[in-house]
Amino acid sequence: MKLPGYYSSGQFARMAQVSVRTIRFYDKRNILKPSYITANGARFYTDSDFIKLQQILLLKYLGFSLDEIQTMTIDDTDYHFLRNSLSTQKKLIADKIEQMQLVENAIDSTISALEDNQQIDWRQMLHLIHLTSMEKSLKTQYENANNISARIRLHRDYSVNPQGWFPWLYETGISPCLQSLSSTPQILELGCGDGSLWTTNMHSLPKDIHITLSDISEGMIRDARRNLGNDTRFSYEIIDCHKIPSEALAYDIVIANHLLFYCEDINQVCREIKRVLKPNGVLICSTYSDRHMKEITKLVQEFDKRIVLAAENLYERFGLDNGYDILSKHFSRVSTQRYDDYILLTTGAPLVEYILSCHGNQNQYLLDRYYDFRQFVEKKVKNEYRITKDAGFFLCLRN
Repeated sequence: MKLPGYYSSGQFARMAQVSVRTIRFYDKRNILKPSYITANGARFYTDSDFIKLQQILLLKYLGFSLDEIQTMTIDDTDYHFLRNSLSTQKKLIADKIEQMQLVENAIDSTISALEDNQQIDWRQMLHLIHLTSMEKSLKTQYENANNISARIRLHRDYSVNPQGWFPWLYETGISPCLQSLSSTPQILELGCGDGSLWTTNMHSLPKDIHITLSDISEGMIRDARRNLGNDTRFSYEIIDCHKIPSEALAYDIVIANHLLFYCEDINQVCREIKRVLKPNGVLICSTYSDRHMKEITKLVQEFDKRIVLAAENLYERFGLDNGYDILSKHFSRVSTQRYDDYILLTTGAPLVEYILSCHGNQNQYLLDRYYDFRQFVEKKVKNEYRITKDAGFFLCLRN
């Protein structure tokens, strides 16, 4: 049977120089479905399918998993997914290049040790093993970073408050504290992410200041260092905030921007922060309330009641409603500032991207029904869609 403009599975596989088995596997995984199936089950593909297959093969070559490829190829018009995923892969490749250079140096050192001493330097070999095992963690780190970036973009590009969260946090919380200090301010940021707080406010930073950026993720620290360049006002550390390695009374200001609700033991983190703060030092920690982004949860559950965007409600652990009681156990004065803002959408793509980046089970129910979900979201936002934002920070004084 011949269909004009259509290719059989065998013809399609030969065009792409892959096996028919590969084509069938992509069909089974819902990554590339045939454009037409006959009554007896014969599958046929088009030139449009061939373009998509080329995209899949390229992404596979770049190192993406099939689950990632499914997300990235669900709709050619959703360039957000492809652009952001390729950006993530570019960062990963840059890290791999740095890693391989370190591996090359370790091999050269080991060869030199063998030639000079006629025996293996086991410390060099163990260092080499450590370097080659780093690769497994790199992708996970950057996948997490990419998801965080997707969530930041929704707030950055579609919030109505023109000031923006990071400038507001600096102007309202950090800057007044800096003005009260006479000597070189010492600041520690816990959970710095990619350093956006500082890149956004670089023009306002004093020349005489030292800021330690810390995160538990090596990938985030690398991003922050790249974004801030060689500015000597910044140093970088990988820190678990449950056990801050700094000496006591080391910092004038500690910043924890949307961090404490992720901590396993919030009271322990508060004790550590109090320990490293100088007398009259300040903790600035942000969070949100149960009203924050509530429309998104309502939207996805209206589409499918099984969808849960997060395993737990973080505001229940540390939010604007209960944060005062938690912090007042450790600090003498605790005050609250709220950020006045909301999100206004007229297009569905950034909202879909945000939803797919969440920590819950949404991809399990949405990827196979992506087109239906996209149409559902587009219908919701067609005549403007308002999303509540209720975030702010606590300012806590160490006595």
